[in-house]
Amino acid sequence: MKFIFPQNFNFKNKLLGIIDYPTAIFNVIYFLLLFSICNLIISNLTVKIFILVIFYLPIFLLSIIDFNHESILYTFWYILKFLIKPKIYLYK
Repeated sequence: MKFIFPQNFNFKNKLLGIIDYPTAIFNVIYFLLLFSICNLIISNLTVKIFILVIFYLPIFLLSIIDFNHESILYTFWYILKFLIKPKIYLYK
């Protein structure tokens, strides 16, 4: 059997069917960095939890919610590429 896929079809493996692997790795690294900084600076547990929720939860939620089936990591990458070289998108 032969299958015909559209040209813009992109098959990505996802962790638990929700989040793709590069975004999950980015989330883990971001959480570990934020957690280690909180442990170095703050000693109160409730303040640590509040800081982690305030700074990590929005990024995590944006990475789960896809923008037009693109993760937030790729969306920021496309925006950065456009800001560096806007002529690429004008010619296509």
